[in-house]
Amino acid sequence: MILIHKVLPTTVVGSYPVVKTPSFRSLLDPLRSAVETAVTDQLAAGIDIISDGQVRGDMVTAFASRLPGIKKQQVVGKVLPPDGPITVPDTRYAVSRHPWVKGILTGPSTLAHSLQIATPMYRDRADLTLDLAQALAYEARALQEAGVTLIQIDEPIFSTGAADLATGGQALQILTSLLQKPVFLHVCGGLVGVIDEILKMRVAGFDFEFAGNGVNLQVLSGKDLGDRLLGFGCVDSNDPAVEKVSVIKKRIQAGVEAFGPDRLLIDPDCGLRMLTREAAFGKLKAMVDATREARVEFTAATPRDSSWRSPGRSP
Repeated sequence: MILIHKVLPTTVVGSYPVVKTPSFRSLLDPLRSAVETAVTDQLAAGIDIISDGQVRGDMVTAFASRLPGIKKQQVVGKVLPPDGPITVPDTRYAVSRHPWVKGILTGPSTLAHSLQIATPMYRDRADLTLDLAQALAYEARALQEAGVTLIQIDEPIFSTGAADLATGGQALQILTSLLQKPVFLHVCGGLVGVIDEILKMRVAGFDFEFAGNGVNLQVLSGKDLGDRLLGFGCVDSNDPAVEKVSVIKKRIQAGVEAFGPDRLLIDPDCGLRMLTREAAFGKLKAMVDATREARVEFTAATPRDSSWRSPGRSP
């Protein structure tokens, strides 16, 4: 069970701008300083559940380049588990700096639709998706053993209509079946036409964008979420301008009104990798300030135990 002693905990979707600092250590690991900067900035901004910053490549290459059977984004043979952990070393560093850390994996459906099949071993992307899920399950279990608070699976392909969502749900079950930590499914983009299938997927929570895609609030309002939690994107990751605290606060209040405060985690719509460091940090800091104001107003209006809890594992 997660237990964070505040309502409306803040988090990130994952990625952060890559900031390299020349040093002797950078000769051995050029991106180590970028990991440290990402973690330090999240902590300075006041984020409750941080990530490792995802600085070692785009969401596809970071995983596909480490899986046997894949070469240069082409599937050339049977996809197998990686020879060693992919994201775990950076995640361990984040865990050493903060008690609440989110482990993040690019989902098997998104990976399958980003790769070119160049082998007769796979008849279609459905077969490839299921093998990718088996391979990524090793990384998911390694993240769990590293001490993460929750695990997020990124499946932006789900909002496009390009992926078979039944296969996607099956792959998620393969990937998460042996996990005890809560699993969240992140889907950016519009949810019109896909939300009902997405809500059938067996995860502890979802993460959607609401700042840059306001229609999602209408699409999701009234849907039965059961006891699932909801990452509420309230900062536009595509806009380089830092929103005013009052603007973000208004979005958070709309989320609280629609879904209640006990269900929500507050975060940006998506990763911040493509922004400048100044813009990314400014957005996180403004989001934290807006959340604090909303939290104070809510707890003042509704005196109660403000601890935040989630299920101990995916349903």
